[in-house]
Amino acid sequence: MKRLGTGIGWRPEIADAVERMPGIDWVEAVAENVCPGHLPESLLRLREHGVTVVPHGVSLGLGGADRPDEARLTALAERAQALGSPLVTEHIAFVRAGGPLTASPLLEAGHLLPVPRTRDALDVLCENIRIAQDALPVPLAVENVAALISWPGEEMTEGQFLYELADRTGVRLLIDVANLHTNHVNRGEDPARALDELPVEAIAYVHVAGGFARDGVWHDSHAHPVPRPVLDILADLASRTVPPGVLLERDENFPEPAELERELAAIRETVEKASVRVGERPAGAGPAGAAGQDSTDTDTDTDTGTGTGTGTDTEPARQRLALAQAALLSSLVAGTPVPEGFDRVRLGVQARALAAKRADVVAKVAPELPGILQEAYRPAFLAYAQGHPMTGGYRRDALGFAEHLLLAGRPENAERRRLLREWWLERSGPTPPSRHPAARLARATRRVLLRH
Repeated sequence: MKRLGTGIGWRPEIADAVERMPGIDWVEAVAENVCPGHLPESLLRLREHGVTVVPHGVSLGLGGADRPDEARLTALAERAQALGSPLVTEHIAFVRAGGPLTASPLLEAGHLLPVPRTRDALDVLCENIRIAQDALPVPLAVENVAALISWPGEEMTEGQFLYELADRTGVRLLIDVANLHTNHVNRGEDPARALDELPVEAIAYVHVAGGFARDGVWHDSHAHPVPRPVLDILADLASRTVPPGVLLERDENFPEPAELERELAAIRETVEKASVRVGERPAGAGPAGAAGQDSTDTDTDTDTGTGTGTGTDTEPARQRLALAQAALLSSLVAGTPVPEGFDRVRLGVQARALAAKRADVVAKVAPELPGILQEAYRPAFLAYAQGHPMTGGYRRDALGFAEHLLLAGRPENAERRRLLREWWLERSGPTPPSRHPAARLARATRRVLLRH
């Protein structure tokens, strides 16, 4: 695996600062925010100076019940090729649920949700990763995610789940130590045990990020300084193996460049000090009970029904997983009853976090909306989100929100309402003639809004 060194998440808001930062060996860019035919000038300049760029996907949903979408895989492959990347990364998460497998509306989470650590989920994930690996021109690494909630009836620890995943598919791992800290606070999971059980030789690189605590819950915000407990987990990991790369993530609430540089220096120092101890204790030999077991022992499982090898039918597992994920997501974004076994209070926290994240992203995708609505934007959007689950992308969500307000005669301020109507009409575009009910409804909506 290529040595990446020390890196930072590239974001447009800090692009100029990143170019000037000393000691940046590589950057990571959100794949969905990069167009292969129109790469940002900043990324092109970084590449010219020998800085590696890795595309980091957030919307593939490898942990979902459906097989990976071909168009999304093609888009990820195009970004890897355009950036000359040595690998691409994604998440062990699901981001949508419902649809044909459940005969229910397809719902979007708008964020990364954890998969249950069960045999069904592992079988489906392994097959989905193999499909992705076959479609991508470079190696794939997958990231452990932070969670506010726990699935009932889980059959494996996080370390065991990741160990089997890497063993059965050969996929690389992107270990987020901030997410291990999040799961320690929110789910009572021991980061040291997870590291004990991980196949550290499969690590492609490591994420480090900050967050904040509220009401006993840790929120992985990527908008706050890296806390000491996260650096301690990084030190523990680096004492077991020298990570090929370590990257600082920051997505919003960007501080002055000097503060980011200090955080990067603390990360380098943590890794360097801990790496001196590599070799003083054995690296993790796999999950508890698996010590001394080599890969040929576990490969036999793949072909005997517990894995996803040739001849294994994952359709029943996909059906069961689809029903479970749809029930959970519907509860979170559509207000349906809480599925049995889940903590109602914690699901409420997760639902509010999803709505807040959705409001934040819509404000970034369509900054004119908070500009027009001013202080009324956030409460209005959160009220809208309660009765309108996201079923498409964020741009469609922004249009739906604006349309909802206009049809209700809002905002009450006439000038703001005029500006909002002009914004919506400009972006909704003409509706082509059609007999389809959806097209007729769209035309009727435009007529109503034009009258207003």
